[in-house]
Amino acid sequence: MTPPVVHSLREQIREHIVEGIVSGRWKPGERIVERRIATELQVSQTPVREALRELESLRLIESAPNKGVRVRNLTAADLEESYPVRAGLEQIAAELAADRLGADCSALEPHVAALYEADARADGTAQVRHTVAFHRELVRAARNGVLLHTWEGLGIEVFTALSIRWLGTVQKSYAEEHDELVQAFRRRDPRIGVLVKQHVLGCAPRA
Repeated sequence: MTPPVVHSLREQIREHIVEGIVSGRWKPGERIVERRIATELQVSQTPVREALRELESLRLIESAPNKGVRVRNLTAADLEESYPVRAGLEQIAAELAADRLGADCSALEPHVAALYEADARADGTAQVRHTVAFHRELVRAARNGVLLHTWEGLGIEVFTALSIRWLGTVQKSYAEEHDELVQAFRRRDPRIGVLVKQHVLGCAPRA
């Protein structure tokens, strides 16, 4: 059996705040009160402060003297900025992982199956979760720690969720697009890196 993933307290708080922003609990421009979150979650303010600092580095929130922490008024242009960087990283990952995934795509296939179900239900939460999980497994397959760390640092899940939920980023089918990538790996398409790059760029919101 696969052991459950244990998240640190800071990561749990971070996810709580991100979900609050994505779901609309905190609107763009609205203040996030550190002390209130600590009280609500029954934790000290230190891990809350750490989580907020991490989200500020992702440009999801901003702080200013005497004004506290607020949700950034992100535009399509703001969200779009990360996609060319992400596309380049995933192109490299696909090329490094091509032989490995050409022989065995089992790490990607469950997320494609889950995406077919999510598409049928129009389940946005599951679409975000399995889209990000698919791409994370693709990057992991490259077996390059620096590449994975850099990719994770882009806050892919946050920006994917915001692109889909805030801006209504539309794709013909999340499942079909990812299934096409799996088939390209299986047939060892020599253009796999370019195909992955084009796929990621095609997911970007348009300013």
